[in-house]
Parts: sequence; C-alpha cells; structure tokens
Amino acid sequence: MVCLVSRTGRHLQRYDDLGRRQVVGCIPYRYKRNSDGTLSTDLEVLVISSQKCQKMMFPKGGWELDESKEQAALRESIEEAGVIGKVECELGKWDFMSKRYGTFYEGYMFPLLVKEELALWPEQNVRQRTWMSVKEARDVCQHWWMKEALDILVERLTSLQQHKEQNISTCL
Repeated sequence: MVCLVSRTGRHLQRYDDLGRRQVVGCIPYRYKRNSDGTLSTDLEVLVISSQKCQKMMFPKGGWELDESKEQAALRESIEEAGVIGKVECELGKWDFMSKRYGTFYEGYMFPLLVKEELALWPEQNVRQRTWMSVKEARDVCQHWWMKEALDILVERLTSLQQHKEQNISTCL
C-alpha cells in the first residue's frame, strides 16, 4: 500500500554543516519493450513538471531526519512521479543554488529502475509525468546538475551493457 499524501513542512529537514538544505532525487528509468514483449536496450527516463510551472525535471525533495538517502529518493519518486522501483547506487552529489530562493543546496541523485507505475499518487493533480528518450529528457530538464546525473547514469548503464555483452561472447 502506498500513502497518497505528500510529506509537508521542514521540521524534519536535514541541513549540512554549512546550513545548506539537503535534497535527494532520482532518475526513474526503464527499458522499452519490443513488439514481441521482450526488453530492448532502448532507455527511457521519466520526467515530471514542477509544481509552479511547466518546467521539466526529475523527482527530488528534502532528505528528512527519519530516513536514509535511498528511502528519501524512493519517497520522492512515489510522491512526485507515482512510480515505485529499485533504488540503485548513488550517482553523485552536487552543490547548487536555488534560483527561486537564492540559497545553496546539497543534492544527491540516484537511479530508480521502475517496477510499477501507479494510477494514483500524491501529487498527480499538480504534476505531469512523461516518459521520454534520454536525449529528449536532457533537452527539457531545467537543472544542470540533473543533466550531469543523467549523463552519469547513461555512462554507467552503457558500461554495464558492454560488460554483459563481453561476458556472453567469451562464454560462447
């Protein structure tokens, strides 16, 4: 069962030693299916609109005191994008300034291999979600640090795929 209410408020919010708010996000991804139902190697990522305008980004939000970074990444993907999946190894940490508030943040990003897309989710009335190619997502994503995280994810998945193909060919 999934909670259909987003967390609100900042009373549990984490801040680093410099007073920067710590946020955690994820890049929800999946592989396209071929017409015969098998998985292809074509990658799709899920982007969402911001609450205030139609700028596109990946799910992210505050890392709270009662959760790990991985738990926060999964919670944000459920609340903002309505997807559940496997949170994988951290892509990195970025320091960035919020254009809206003019304050500095510390952001962590994770890949999320999507296992389930929910019909109902907490922020469905204030956000749009769209599956698209990596190139399309890179073009529409508004945050430089999220684009860097996407590049790292693509590099990681490409390297894993090449390694897998090399192992298969040496076994034959």
